[in-house]
Amino acid sequence: MKPHNATDYFELSQKFFFEAAHTLSRKIDAEGSRQIHGHTYEAEVTLTGQPDPSSGMVLDLAYLRKEIERVRALLDHRFLDDIAGLGPATLENLCLFIQAQLSEAVPQLSAVTISRRASADKCTLRITR
Repeated sequence: MKPHNATDYFELSQKFFFEAAHTLSRKIDAEGSRQIHGHTYEAEVTLTGQPDPSSGMVLDLAYLRKEIERVRALLDHRFLDDIAGLGPATLENLCLFIQAQLSEAVPQLSAVTISRRASADKCTLRITR
């Protein structure tokens, strides 16, 4: 196997899903947006880095999945309006919330994407160090 260039880096991603409800205040639709409604969210976290020389991995996926499950449990089948530290349940705030929850345990985190396939919405937070 050819060794990789020291300036190269790898991106490792993992997706997870959660179902959640929320309200949202909007200037465009002040009456309808305050109704409780829900979505199926698809989240993807991306790590960037060099593989550890002994393991050959940027991060062990079993560890990443464990950390993702911890965060997913905070969001799945929840009323997002009640989650401390989230703020209004926008795609942007969900990206920031997930980043805040994972950043200490997963320092290689470089992006968080939230999608809602049913409405074709998507938001990506690119994390710079």
